This record gives sequence, C-alpha cells and structure tokens, in this order.
Amino acid sequence: MRYNVVKNANEILDNSKYLIKNPERYKGKWNTVFNNNNPICLELGMGRGSFIIEMAKKHPNVNYVGLELDKSQTATAVNNIKNDKIDNLRLICADAKEIANFFGKEIDTIYLTFSEPWPKRQDEKKRFTHEGYLKLYDRIFKKHKHIILKTDNKILFSSALESLSKYWYSFDVVSLDLHNDERKIKNVMTDFEKNYFKEHRTIYYLEASFKG
Repeated sequence: MRYNVVKNANEILDNSKYLIKNPERYKGKWNTVFNNNNPICLELGMGRGSFIIEMAKKHPNVNYVGLELDKSQTATAVNNIKNDKIDNLRLICADAKEIANFFGKEIDTIYLTFSEPWPKRQDEKKRFTHEGYLKLYDRIFKKHKHIILKTDNKILFSSALESLSKYWYSFDVVSLDLHNDERKIKNVMTDFEKNYFKEHRTIYYLEASFKG
C-alpha cells in the first residue's frame, strides 16, 4: 500500500495536542502525560494510526502510544483522529531505535502490526522481532513482557517465532489464519489488513509473553 505525501505535515504535527514533541522528557513519567497509572501499550510503526486509534477508543482504561517514523503517515494519523477526544492516546514521530530514550520500564504490551518484513537475509536485523530489538524492549517493558504481532508475510512470521522462542518467550496464541480461526480471536484491523481481508489474504498472528 502506498501512502500519499502530506505537504503540510510539519504544520499538522506542530499543532496537534496528541503528538508528544519531546518524548525523552517523559521517560519514567508517562503517567503524568495521561494523568493516571493505567497500563501503557505501544505500537511500533503505526502507519496511519487506524489500529491504535480504534484500540484507544475501545479500551478507555488503557493508555496507548503510537510511534511512526514517517511524518506524512503520522500527520495522517493526526487527521484521522479528526474531532474525537481520546484522552488515552498519544503519538510519537521518531525512529523505533530510540524508544529506550523515551520510556523507562513503563510498557505493558508492544504491538507489531504489519511491520516492514525485511525479507532478505542481510536485512534481518531491521525486523522488529530481531534479537537486537528484543533486547531494546527489555529496557522499556515492565517486569512482564507481552508482544502481539500481525503480518501477512510468512518469512517475517516464521522468523518472529524463531527469534522469540530463542529469547525464551512463550506463545500464548499462534494463528496461521487469523480471520478464519475457530477461536474467534478479538481483532482490530489495520488499514493494510482491511485491504488484505478483501483479497482473502492469509494473516498470521501471535501473542508472546515472558514473565521474568
């Protein structure tokens, strides 16, 4: 799926009350951003924000942070919020590699929804489930770690299963066909996923946890 360039992205982001412009200032004190001590969930690579926005609406007693590197996509996410008042949602426009500078041990769940698969072997370190990223997540998770992943890419999914198992995660849920799974797994679809659903494309899903 191609995204349009938002020409006034900087202006949209500068004027958004949802965008955290200096996230490093809140490391260890995100409870002051949300004015509560509710769980905090983080989506890496939120794209246009459809998933994280809908999750925040559905679960007002959970706090959500969406992170996206691309300014145009982040600006589109801001526009997609429209006139909604979503107190439990904040956005960050930054590289995922910087998350340890933004959060202390404050995150309850990390969502990886249709992340860039980086299918070539030489690019595997760029995958959000590579050991390098898992070590990074250790620095921001609370004591219990929880990762939820969705993808249409078989290479990414199989590498995620291998990487997470080697890192001693346990799999709470694994589905090789999310939309046709008899367990009726609760699911909020992303923009990508809505199109893939129409195409009858197989969606892979996992929930992994580690209780240290």
